[in-house]
Amino acid sequence: MPPTTPGPTPAPSTPPGRTPRAPGARTRSAAAAARLAGAARRPGGVLTGLRAPVAAGAPAYAGAGLALRSGAGARDVARPSAPRGGAGASPGGGPGGPGGPRRLFEQARRAWDRPLTAYYLILGSSLLITVLGLVMVYSASMIQALEYSLPAAYFFRKQFLAAAIGAVLLLLASRMPVRLHRALSYPLLMGAVFLMALVQVPGIGHAVNGNQNWLYLGGPFQLQPSEFGKLALILWGADLLARKQDRRLLTQWKHLLVPLVPVAFLLLGLIMLGGDMGTAIILTAILFGLLWLAGAPTRLFAGVLGIAVAVGLLLIRTSENRMSRLECIGATDLGPQGECWQAVHGIYALASGGWFGSGLGASVEKWGQLPEPHTDFIFAVTGEELGLAGTLSVLALFAALGYAGIRVAGRTEDPFVRYAAGGVTTWITAQAVVNIGAVLGLLPIAGVPLPLFSYGGSALLPTMFAVGLLIAFARQDPAAKAALAARRPGVRWKSMRRRVKKRPSGER
Repeated sequence: MPPTTPGPTPAPSTPPGRTPRAPGARTRSAAAAARLAGAARRPGGVLTGLRAPVAAGAPAYAGAGLALRSGAGARDVARPSAPRGGAGASPGGGPGGPGGPRRLFEQARRAWDRPLTAYYLILGSSLLITVLGLVMVYSASMIQALEYSLPAAYFFRKQFLAAAIGAVLLLLASRMPVRLHRALSYPLLMGAVFLMALVQVPGIGHAVNGNQNWLYLGGPFQLQPSEFGKLALILWGADLLARKQDRRLLTQWKHLLVPLVPVAFLLLGLIMLGGDMGTAIILTAILFGLLWLAGAPTRLFAGVLGIAVAVGLLLIRTSENRMSRLECIGATDLGPQGECWQAVHGIYALASGGWFGSGLGASVEKWGQLPEPHTDFIFAVTGEELGLAGTLSVLALFAALGYAGIRVAGRTEDPFVRYAAGGVTTWITAQAVVNIGAVLGLLPIAGVPLPLFSYGGSALLPTMFAVGLLIAFARQDPAAKAALAARRPGVRWKSMRRRVKKRPSGER
């Protein structure tokens, strides 16, 4: 047979569309696969957990490629398996997970520490108190207005008008710079002293419920100048103490007391001439608040407090009406001549409210049983109609307002802002405590309205201006200024235009 000539070795078949490998590509791929397999076999290796099987006769790199493409291997390469149990074991259920209590607490703490927290607390709580007060004034004053042969909404319309004017004052005060507030302190003080002295002139001042502290402006409008005296003392005293602190004079007793205490005693004397003990208590609280913020020594503070308590007891002992009010603290009986009628019926109103009240407008005590249901004892009608839930909501709003005022006073570097914010916070919180304490039977009935809540335009106007002061001071904080500027539409639009690059036409 003729010898067979060996032919050319046939080339390996290549699938259509795939580029044939270079001669050394298989060798390099096999070496890389061997390195991957060795790393997978090592306990501390990066690729620990690659467990995909390699078929018999398959190249070495096939198993590694299969393992890298499998779901289990990809997850093992991406992240190590989380330990079972302990914090963070489950994304949503563990203490450190996204829904855990520790995480929620940290988020709430960060939100509470934001620069605009005090700003929104002051604005929101004051507006809610005012709006809820308007609703309760309308509900509590309807029967009183009908008894006087007036329209049912008579007191509500007057209060709404005062709230509208007060909103304008609040907006103006919140937009005024601090230096303008300081410039208004002296004219406001002189105007308040003049009007309070004018009340004592026979034929000009008028008495209401035994207290001569009103000026009639014509028609149904009247003014109580002592309410503006509180605001005047705060602004003037804050400016005085700030100037003395800048000169480092507050370390001396005479500069700490004079002329702050004499001017405060002048205002107190004019108030007590009209017999208004409740307003005198609030003005005294403002004076002590300013002295405490100025860093008065304990001996000085205790001395001034002792003198004020002695004078107050003397005034109470010399008045039969004030003594009867003091004796009605915690009373559950009307008394032989009905001396504690108002205090006891205030407790009746609160007790009959229950958890959620009898319903808005469904109060029984306002039908002639409870005196002054829309002014001094509006909190009792609120408890009867809205129940414990309503009264606790009012207390929470006042607590939020007080906390925000303390926060503004504590975080500022301006001494005037610190004294003025502290004085306004002392005024609002002390007056709320005195009013609510009297309704609850824990304090004597002082005859002061609940701030922003009770009926009375003379009390509402200066209080809303004072709230505007707190808002202005909260806006003066540098971090709050930056946060407010970042939220303006113009600034946001410019920043967005700087960040977004111009794209070619037609690209989305």
